[in-house]
Amino acid sequence: MGKVQGEGDYQSAKKFDDDEAAFVRSGRVDQAAREAEPKSQAEADEMKKAEQAGKSRSRGEDASSRKPASSVDSKTRTRGK
Repeated sequence: MGKVQGEGDYQSAKKFDDDEAAFVRSGRVDQAAREAEPKSQAEADEMKKAEQAGKSRSRGEDASSRKPASSVDSKTRTRGK
C-alpha cells in the first residue's frame, strides 16, 4: 500500500481505523469517556474555551454532523491507488 503525498497515507489511515475499531470492541469507551470528564469547573471552563477557539477557526461545518468513516464508499478510500 503506497503513500499519497499531500492527502495522507493509506497505511497510517488503515492503522488508525483498525486501532479505533479495536478500542470500540474492547468495551473501554465508557470508562475512557468518564476519565476524560473535567475534574473541576476551571478545567470545564478551559475545555469550553478551547472548543470555542477551535470552532472560531472552522469553516462552519460541525464535525459531529459528518457520516462515520465506516459509511464512506470504498471507492473513496481507494482513490489514487
